[in-house]
Amino acid sequence: EVLSPSPLWYHRDLSRAAAEELLARAGRDGSFLVRDSESVIGAYALCVLFQKHVHTYRILPDDEGFLAVQTSQGVQPKRFKTLPELVLLYLQPSQGLVSTLLYPVDREESIPDERDYSDGEDEKPPLPPRSASTSTPTALGVSLNQFQCRSFLSAPAANGLSTISHEYLKGSYALDLEAVKQGASSLPHLNKTLVSSCKRLNGEVDKVLSGLEILSKVFDQQSAFMVSKMIQQSVNQGGDQELENLVTKLAILKDLLSSIEKKVTQTHTHTAVSECLIGKSQKHSLSVDVEGGKLVVMKKMKDSQEDWNTFTHDKIRQLIKSQRVQNKLGIVFEKEKDKSQRKDFIFTSAKKREAFCQLLQLMKNKHSNQDEPDMISIFIGTWNMGSVPSPKLVGSWVLCRGLGKTLDEMTVTIPHDLYVFGTQENSVCDREWVDSLRAALKEHTELDYKPIAVQTLWNIKIAVLVKPEHENRISHVGVSSVKTGIANTLGNKGAVGVSFMFNGTSFGFVNCHLTSGNEKIGRRNQNYLDILRQLSLGDKQLSSFDISLRFTHLFWLGDLNYRLDMDIQEILNYINRKEFEPLLKVDQLNLEREKNKVFLRFAEEEISYPPTYRYERGSRDTYVWQKQKATGMRTNVPSWCDRILWKSYPETHIVCNSYGCTDDIVTSDHSPVFATFEVGVTSQFVSKKGLPKTSEQAYIEFESIEAIVKTASRTKFFIEFYSTCLEEFKKSYENDSQSSDNVNFLRVGWSNKQLTTLKPLLSEIEYLQDQHLLLTVKSLDGYESYGECVLALKSMIGSTAQQFHTYLSHRGEETGNIRGSMRVRVPAERMGTRERLYEWISVDKDETGGPKGKSTLPPRSGHDYVKCHTRPRSLTHAHVHTPHSVSSRAKQDSEVDPSACKNNSYNNPAYYILEGVPNQSAAALSSELLPSPCSPPAGKAAPFGGGRGKPPSGPSQPRWHAAGQPVRAISEEGSSEEDGSAVAVGAAVQAGGGATLNRPPPDFPPPPLPKGALETVDASFPKSRHLYPDLAEVKIPAANPGPALWGSSSLSLSVGESSVGEWLLRLGLECYEEGLLHNGWDDLDDITEEDLEEAGVLDPGHKRILLESLKQQAQQK
Repeated sequence: EVLSPSPLWYHRDLSRAAAEELLARAGRDGSFLVRDSESVIGAYALCVLFQKHVHTYRILPDDEGFLAVQTSQGVQPKRFKTLPELVLLYLQPSQGLVSTLLYPVDREESIPDERDYSDGEDEKPPLPPRSASTSTPTALGVSLNQFQCRSFLSAPAANGLSTISHEYLKGSYALDLEAVKQGASSLPHLNKTLVSSCKRLNGEVDKVLSGLEILSKVFDQQSAFMVSKMIQQSVNQGGDQELENLVTKLAILKDLLSSIEKKVTQTHTHTAVSECLIGKSQKHSLSVDVEGGKLVVMKKMKDSQEDWNTFTHDKIRQLIKSQRVQNKLGIVFEKEKDKSQRKDFIFTSAKKREAFCQLLQLMKNKHSNQDEPDMISIFIGTWNMGSVPSPKLVGSWVLCRGLGKTLDEMTVTIPHDLYVFGTQENSVCDREWVDSLRAALKEHTELDYKPIAVQTLWNIKIAVLVKPEHENRISHVGVSSVKTGIANTLGNKGAVGVSFMFNGTSFGFVNCHLTSGNEKIGRRNQNYLDILRQLSLGDKQLSSFDISLRFTHLFWLGDLNYRLDMDIQEILNYINRKEFEPLLKVDQLNLEREKNKVFLRFAEEEISYPPTYRYERGSRDTYVWQKQKATGMRTNVPSWCDRILWKSYPETHIVCNSYGCTDDIVTSDHSPVFATFEVGVTSQFVSKKGLPKTSEQAYIEFESIEAIVKTASRTKFFIEFYSTCLEEFKKSYENDSQSSDNVNFLRVGWSNKQLTTLKPLLSEIEYLQDQHLLLTVKSLDGYESYGECVLALKSMIGSTAQQFHTYLSHRGEETGNIRGSMRVRVPAERMGTRERLYEWISVDKDETGGPKGKSTLPPRSGHDYVKCHTRPRSLTHAHVHTPHSVSSRAKQDSEVDPSACKNNSYNNPAYYILEGVPNQSAAALSSELLPSPCSPPAGKAAPFGGGRGKPPSGPSQPRWHAAGQPVRAISEEGSSEEDGSAVAVGAAVQAGGGATLNRPPPDFPPPPLPKGALETVDASFPKSRHLYPDLAEVKIPAANPGPALWGSSSLSLSVGESSVGEWLLRLGLECYEEGLLHNGWDDLDDITEEDLEEAGVLDPGHKRILLESLKQQAQQK
């Protein structure tokens, strides 16, 4: 064992990569050090530099505790009691090493940790005031004299500007000092020096201002006048005024750049809005009957009549989200057995589109025939409680209400499947804290959530609660903690973690509290790396991989304590103007991530809420950025300390639906942060055909693999393969090719004969397309990993080999990349598969151009998203009682053809939404799934009763749907006007004696009821306790700014059966789609020349083409 104190050449916890860097820095043959082995606990690695390459020897303990350098087979090892004795021998020549040990590389003694008990304990002093200095002459003299005495004044000047500064400091400053002593108020020689130094800068600024003058004249006339005036002054002024003029010009330039950008944006926005205001606005109304399994589309006709179409859940084949127009949604309906029809709708906001989609998905789930969920919904919250108990009301936190990306009120109360709460500085005991969380969830969801794991390290806590129906789906629960406080032995800072399996999908959650202090970025980075390496979670067989690769989905939350690198006054100004982008550019976490120092390949949703720290307790109106300490005044600039990030395996489904903070929980100096996710999960797959026979065995075959590894070593390497689809991990043979163009990098390759063919446990494609393969590249000399990665099998399935290329990482750092060719061969008997629920939604990527304005897709994440998270709670309850006869009729009305309804179930209604995640392309879909579009159904069904004929028009007459609940029509005046939308949540009276109903929380009043809606309820039904939203009426302007997805290449468009978008696209006149849809023409019936002109078709040639086409279609009907 190591003697105490340990020798300086022994580096207790040094990584392999860091050891190579230290030896490269030493640079001399025979330089050496000893570190802990990364592959064997209790073993060591002796690293020696020779001819610019690092050679590693393993030092292994035997059963008696003696140490020996690992030798070739048959060579008797020399045994030693201690490391110093072993090293002493190899300091002698000719002992079998590549070089005699000559120059020990000593470890860098670390500075003792400072106190770090809470935020603000070790912050840096306040920044100096921005106003001019009021120093006295004596103080100035002392300051200058001290400055002059510094040794660097005698150093040679590096360039011309340095020469000017040196000349002033060596000579002219004494003249300024003498002048100040005699009462002078200026420093002429310093001013002259500065003017000379800035002469080139002055000219460059003038050039930039001249270039911007043209833009300012076009977009910002007020600024243009100032620019012209300033350029004129630059010509006329000089001398003492020149420096002051330069400062003014720089300030104007800064403001001008910001001003022009805003003005141009406003101009483009105004233009875009103006283009949409074409013709007369007409409305559609979409009503979702979740319990009855029906979607009702109502269109107002020209003669004030209403045209109704009812579609059962199994007739809704696909939802297609426009990526270019964020509030546009296409719905593909099945019309007949071999035909479908697409209709496009424009919602008043993207948020409303997502809420509507979520309700449709809820309906799909309730009427699905799948036993296990394909997706679950997860709430994640993080909050530094400031060592004060939480208030009794935390509804805004669990309901994601507040600032930032929040969820629509129409769906906010639908319960999530999992709730994960991470807290820091939480002084409440575990039992009391969990009880309070369960009570809060019970209040807002009426469900009794089950705690599956709680882990605490001092006042850092993580609690995971699950819906009762999912309790048996949770397995392999693990917990762990890591201390990173003083000397890594105190738990005031550190992390707690929880891991488990949800059916066949692995999850990890880490809640951390990192080192505080504006300037302690390096220590925070090291905290993260220590947690990543030391947190013991997940499958123990994956010890070669850090926790970022052990889970299908890993979520990392907490008070990360990264700050903003900007002057406090500038920060406050940006916050007051709600301009967060400049602040995010100086956010330390973002900067460190860009440098790949921390959170390698993690994702974070875009931040659109103000910094969550450091508020005055008791309100959210004021940031308290100064704190008086015994050592002086400390500065805590407002910062986004509290964050939620995630990392998922490739080709998995994950969508972040919300990311924000509350604005009404004020007990702490931090605001609680929330995020919600829709996550794809897999079931515990059971083969219907049993274990594969030899002829039905699937194979994972590699043609070749090549890796480029960051290392100065020249040893041989092999690859280990891990996967849940393998009975045990497999190893390749050593690489058979090796080369290097750079001393710090090594290219290694394996041909087909060196690579093992892998046999998965099951051979069904449905099983294999959800599996992943973990690879680690290890050295033969020390059996240590030089890089790990993960590959998805889904895109590798096929008869021909597919290419892969990804990065390698080790201990949280990128260490190289790996590429190769492989295929997953699946026998024909095992090729049957099904559509996942999240594949029911696709994204229209064929539209030209990108979305106008700022995209809602987050910039730094590897995933695309959308969606809101608001939940009509009662919609999720399956135990609502209804009269027997009505229930049975509902069952009949919503009967599903199993062959037609292949869309999967998910258990929680809140699932849905996927933006930008690739789906099968239109060309790849069979004609049976997405046939050619056709005209609307001829029969007009009643909205919920199932009978034919139009229902009574007028909003005040209730209509009964199949489940026996009165459905209110809501007038336009009764709409909710939140965020300018015309979307309203319809309230319905629940019928049923023993029904357990949910009510909206107190701060969410139900929508206004139309007159007479309640009076018409049948008296034979018991009076219900509450109103609850179970029907969404979405008023949608029928305008469509973009072309349809389905082109003639993917769908056989027959004349007379295409929608307006497809018809125009086929004729090459899609530019008129927006005007026609906005005027209510979503089909081609009865369009006249006058209608075309009202929709903006004024070109005679275009008008003639369209009218001729309409005439041909009318003849074919």
